[in-house]
Amino acid sequence: MEIKRFEGTGRMSRVVEHNETLYLCGQTAKLDGNTIEEQTTGVLKKVEDLLKKYGSDKKHVLSVTIYLRDMSLFQGMNSVWDSWVIDGFEPARATVEAKMASKEILVELSVIAAKR
Repeated sequence: MEIKRFEGTGRMSRVVEHNETLYLCGQTAKLDGNTIEEQTTGVLKKVEDLLKKYGSDKKHVLSVTIYLRDMSLFQGMNSVWDSWVIDGFEPARATVEAKMASKEILVELSVIAAKR
């Protein structure tokens, strides 16, 4: 089976495709705002754009791991997530608290999706 790697940086690939499955690197939106709602909206837009670019969409998301800087942000993140996810197409999901690469980052998503 062929493995395709896209948008490599020398450290990582932004997207890896294997067996009609897309693996997105961790997506953040620290420049899209200071609140968890703004950052969640921004990161979900980035995810949608990457999925579209590489042949998928949010109906084909299989699994998402959500990293929050602090679990006190859980409700605010979910308020955006719940309006983004489509009924009947909810992916498997886990949410964990994690230290982030920079203090401005409140949320990071790791996404696995099937191609259309």
